[in-house]
Amino acid sequence: MGLLSHDWIVLLVTLFGTLFLIGELLVNTRGLFGVLGLGFITVYFYSFLTPDMFALMMFVYILGLTLIIIDGKVVNDGTLATIGATAMIIAVGFSAPNWVSGLYAVIGVLIGGASSLMFLKVFKRREMWTKIALVDQLSSEMGYNSMKESYADLVDKTGKALTDMRPVGTIQIDEEEYSAVSNGQWIYKGDELRVVSVDGTRILVKKISKPTEE
Repeated sequence: MGLLSHDWIVLLVTLFGTLFLIGELLVNTRGLFGVLGLGFITVYFYSFLTPDMFALMMFVYILGLTLIIIDGKVVNDGTLATIGATAMIIAVGFSAPNWVSGLYAVIGVLIGGASSLMFLKVFKRREMWTKIALVDQLSSEMGYNSMKESYADLVDKTGKALTDMRPVGTIQIDEEEYSAVSNGQWIYKGDELRVVSVDGTRILVKKISKPTEE
């Protein structure tokens, strides 16, 4: 087994193998991380397994990676990625010559997978993860905003109801029409109202009470 006769070396080999392979899926390094990761994992399996078992466990490990890729590109709910990660852990754990080495191997996979996220801060991220990771900040500078800028300025403004609000209806403020909801009051068409709050695109209004004539 050479160097891999030391259990702590097993941890490093599986750590770097998983680190680079998962890193290849997360960031675009033109295949460099993929080659490095595959090299480390090949050394690990080849050191402990017979040729037929080597092929089987390599298949299980690569299958796990494939499921992670499919999840990132197609499913985007984390289910296949979880199954894939489990397959990778099983492959390295059962390939070890003893339970100590197996434990180190599993720990290496877990640390390597988690550590690969650091590559996102350094290298260009692959587009397939934008749907599931949501790493980009949805800011107004990028064209995203949960609250329209025009809506944010409506708070405390007054207007009138264009339709009956039971409790949803249409209002008019500064000659602009908006969909709004009352705060539980029944507001009739033509009633004057005031914007109480804005939550995203939800405009909450309150009827303005007219002073009682004596």
